Amino acid sequence: MSYMKFSVSTNEFQKLLGSISGVIPAKSTLPILENFLLELSGDTLGITATDLEMYTTVTLKVESKDKGKFIVPAKRLLEIVRSLTDPTIKFTVDLESFKITLNTENGEYKLTGETDENYPSLPEFKGEKELKVGNDVLKRMITKSEFAVSSDELRPAMTGVLIQIRPEELSAISTDGHRLVRYRNTSFRSKHKAIDMIIPAKTLKMAVKCFEETEGTLFFNESHIKFVFGNTTLLSRLIDEKYPNYESVIPLDNNKKLVVNKNQLLSAVRRTSLFANSTTRQVRFGVKSGSMSVSAEDIDFGMEANETLTCDYDGDELEIGFNAGYVVDVLSHLDTDDAVFLFSAPTRAAMVKPSAVHEGEDILMLVMPVRLNV
Repeated sequence: MSYMKFSVSTNEFQKLLGSISGVIPAKSTLPILENFLLELSGDTLGITATDLEMYTTVTLKVESKDKGKFIVPAKRLLEIVRSLTDPTIKFTVDLESFKITLNTENGEYKLTGETDENYPSLPEFKGEKELKVGNDVLKRMITKSEFAVSSDELRPAMTGVLIQIRPEELSAISTDGHRLVRYRNTSFRSKHKAIDMIIPAKTLKMAVKCFEETEGTLFFNESHIKFVFGNTTLLSRLIDEKYPNYESVIPLDNNKKLVVNKNQLLSAVRRTSLFANSTTRQVRFGVKSGSMSVSAEDIDFGMEANETLTCDYDGDELEIGFNAGYVVDVLSHLDTDDAVFLFSAPTRAAMVKPSAVHEGEDILMLVMPVRLNV
């Protein structure tokens, strides 16, 4: 009978399981994907999760001299490890029956795994191109852009973030047709001339969860991208579609400038939207010199709300409507105390910017208006 044994830090094990558990599909037509693959090689344990589009592997040091691999239900293992309070867990795995025993100072727990022979193997990947990026730049770029992607699988290009690599600029663009975000970092330098790729939003969210506080390395070819940072490797398919011409929708003549306290406006939109029609979620901005109103109504239920805020505004009086959810999303991703809106007409996209940016950064957000209720 063949066994493998290893001892692992409970806290570190829990942290790493949690960091990659988001890859595991909630419901899958392939039940085997609902497992972690654990692979032991001496004092190194590798843990892998995949949904077939993305493969994530983390490694950690353990006390062992053994070798072997098996799969185990991901949700169950994570719940068990989270419930344990002892600092160390000792694993004993029967590599024939795949019976797993966990021992702590005060307890013994048993569950059953499976052979790994049917677990999907990593796609063969040869990273033709390499890019080193500070994780602070990557994290900021991703968090500023991924929230605006589309969830419409019929438009697959828009379910990801367009990454544009240029010799002196790194850009991330996302849109769902109702809002658009363009993040640029002009402090970035690359030996690559011009590369565009569309990375799935789920991949980018997972990358942010796994980031270390160090520089990461990206390897990519025409079909895949691989993130390597610290003890984590994340391999993902790219979206093989043409991204819409986003530059054509960025207005050039928005000359009516509104500057308003971001948190005050955010609170006003959240409150008044409680009185809006639940289908349209429409809120109305009435903007004039020195003040703006934020209002909403639901005629069917006899509800309405109106608030007034002070602001700086240098254009003609304007009334414009927005979906409250999109305004909240955009404002929530601004770092500054004030938000800057640039308008042209009630039927044209509004540009939203922070009142100040980090050196070497440019952030532009667009929000499409909705037709005002008469």
